[in-house]
Order: sequence, then structure tokens, then C-alpha cells
Amino acid sequence: MKLAFSTLGVPGLPLADVLGLATAHGYHGVELRAHPEEPVHPGLGPDERAAVAAEFKAAAVEPLGVAGYVRVAAPGDDDAVIAEVRGLLDLAHDLGAPYVRVFPGGGTDQSAEEADAVAARRLGTAAEYATGLGVRILLETHDSHRTGADAMRVLGLVGHRQVGALWDVMHTWLGGEQPSESYAALSPHLGYVQVKDIASAEDTTPLALGAGVLPLTEVVDVLSRHGWDGWLCWEYEKRWYEDAAPLPDLLAQGREHLARLLSDAA
Repeated sequence: MKLAFSTLGVPGLPLADVLGLATAHGYHGVELRAHPEEPVHPGLGPDERAAVAAEFKAAAVEPLGVAGYVRVAAPGDDDAVIAEVRGLLDLAHDLGAPYVRVFPGGGTDQSAEEADAVAARRLGTAAEYATGLGVRILLETHDSHRTGADAMRVLGLVGHRQVGALWDVMHTWLGGEQPSESYAALSPHLGYVQVKDIASAEDTTPLALGAGVLPLTEVVDVLSRHGWDGWLCWEYEKRWYEDAAPLPDLLAQGREHLARLLSDAA
């Protein structure tokens, strides 16, 4: 498996410094948080996008994905949501990234069936655009669709190869799923896996990998047992927890911990 980390852990850091951290600590890729406060976002022009792609190539680091904030199940106008997804897909294509992350984001005033249908309709429409660009849209296990079973209700309705799943192991755990259950639900559609660690269900402040309660050993075991050979991406949510330890200080230990889990599972 290849290892990456998300720029959510180093908010606002210039791309050259992010890539320097990746190469210094043995990470193969970087997931880009696509927000206007970050160096890389959909507002970049063609020359800026080309420069970003060139920086990745020069550093021999892969742009894993563009992590957007579109909520595909949210109430409202379909066209606006689809346009935002297309903007993320264009950015990923221009950077050479294979994936775009979207959230479910179903509303509290929607039934589960309505949220599923809205998300599936929008993802199905966006999938045709994604096909032409060679980029895959990944629905993250998050918010209204926290578990693998939740996400599968949507993905089953879409039924398109350009729409898949991003397994956030914290949210499936918080939703009460065992890693084996999450994998069984998501495996036909799995793009990549976000790993992290936290102290408890009540305290989700990010910790060093292996220092908390999330079942990372079980996650790696089930992936290895089934011969899955994709990406593990460390999403350290420093942006939302200012008092969390700086990610650069933890990157070496994090890579070593994941390498150890992979070795033990082999």
C-alpha cells in the first residue's frame, strides 16, 4: 500500500514545504484540501495549475486527490452542486490527481431515502463528466452517511464506475461498524482509506497514529487479508484543533507506525 497525508494537517503551508515534508518522511502522495484558504483550490488559473503539477512531478510525489467540501445530498439546487463537483474534477484532472472527495451532507429535515436519492442523482450526473476526465468521485463516509452501509445505499443507486467510496475510519467507527463490516460494504467501490487516531468518541482531537482508540490494526489487517493494495492517507485534522500537536513533528512516527502495521499484516 502507498502512504499519503492530507494538507488538512498543515493548513496554509506552501506547497513546496508540503512536498518537502512528504519526501523527507517517506510519503508517496499528498491529499490536497481544496479550500480558498489553501494554496491549491479551484480558483487557480491554468498556469498556476500547471505549476502545481510540475512541482509534484519534480518532487516525485503523487497528488492523491482533491478533497472538496461539496455536500451532494444537501437540500437545494442540483445545478449548483453539480457545477461545484465539476470544478473539483477539472482541478484534479489538471493536477494529475485520480480522485475528488465529496461529502454526503444530508439535511436533518430529509428522510434517509430522500437524501440517498438526491445524492445518487447528482453523482450519477457528475459521473458522466468525470468519465471524460479520467477522475473518480469518492463519497466519504461522513456526517449523514457515516458508515459503509450508509454510503453503499447511495453508491448502489448510482451504479457507475467513476463514483466510489472514501473510507474514513473514524466515522465508520463512530457509527458502530467494525472494520470487517465497513470493508465488506465499501470494497466493491473503494478508492482509498483515510486513517487517523483520536482519544475517544467524545474527544476527537487528532493524535499521533497508534496513540488513540481507533482500530487501525484491524483496518490494515482486513485490507491486507483481502489483497487490497491502494492508498492509506493520514488525515490529521489540525485545521479544526489548534491545540493539537504540529503534524510535521509526527510524520516520521506516523509513517513508521503504518509501515509496522503493514509488515505485521503481511
